[in-house]
Amino acid sequence: MSMTHVDHLNLTGFDIGPVRVDRPVLLAPMSGVTDWPIRKQAFKFGAGLVVSEMVACETLAQGREDVIRRMRADGDCGPHVIQLAGREATWMDVGARLAEEAGADVIDINMGCPARQVTRGLSGSALMRDLDHALTLIEATVKAVSVPVTLKMRLGWDHDSLNAPELARRAEDAGVKMVTVHGRTRQQFYKDQADWAAVAPVKAAVTIPLIVNGDISTPDEAREALRRSGADGVMVGRASQGRPWLPGAIADVLCNGAAFREPDLAIGAQSLSDALQDSVTLYGEALGVRTMRKHFASFVDWAVSDPDDARAWRGRLCRAKSETEARSELMAFAQSRQASAA
Repeated sequence: MSMTHVDHLNLTGFDIGPVRVDRPVLLAPMSGVTDWPIRKQAFKFGAGLVVSEMVACETLAQGREDVIRRMRADGDCGPHVIQLAGREATWMDVGARLAEEAGADVIDINMGCPARQVTRGLSGSALMRDLDHALTLIEATVKAVSVPVTLKMRLGWDHDSLNAPELARRAEDAGVKMVTVHGRTRQQFYKDQADWAAVAPVKAAVTIPLIVNGDISTPDEAREALRRSGADGVMVGRASQGRPWLPGAIADVLCNGAAFREPDLAIGAQSLSDALQDSVTLYGEALGVRTMRKHFASFVDWAVSDPDDARAWRGRLCRAKSETEARSELMAFAQSRQASAA
């Protein structure tokens, strides 16, 4: 839909142990967002790697159906990357073994989530307050499995403790094969601008691939994030909600020198319609339709500049209760916008 030329960077990709990533533009793990229907679409459109929603190890070990479902990856999603979270080495060991049994090609450890319900449980970015304890979780995970382990983190808990370089170095020594750093502290949550330059000291501290994350939604932003951080690739997060094709579109520019081109509305709507079908398969009709609403709303906001018009279409799409009704409204939206443009 949109086109902007950005010189490509001749990115050559990297290896995560035996797993090759040729297009170093990744889809971020996001709870409630990157389930397998969305990951499937992102990989279809050219994302180099897609990562599951966060899976809590302790509840995974208890056999909770909703947690097990987060690990699912039907269809072609590329290498199967499962992200785990936990606060005790014992549970990380158990969770990692279960993830490998479920078909994980890579296991990612979450030490970056800023959500209060996660950090209150001493998981996610709370682990950056005690690196010795964090290392016990990393070591337990690496020892438990034969597949490569990666780590996602923030710059630190706050600006008085920017310890990402130390954690990354110690993680590499423990056997971690890739590190991703979001350019904010936990205390910033998603406020202010991600500080890509602050990720550069992490690059200097390790020899494994480094991925930079935070506020990357265009090829220009991706290129600048790479320049400032020195990273080997970028990870696209919130901007991809409702636009699962975005990481692939950015990769086309950075890796191939193509013009930045997002799909037209008909192709975008069909992508979300396909995700809707998979969502209903995964969750059942009622929950499957509800789960897609956030993507429908973001798709509308991307495509429509008039606030009143956007509000009306969001309402129509988000009130749909059946798969048939949601698909009909989605296609009607695409057709109406294309007719207006004509």
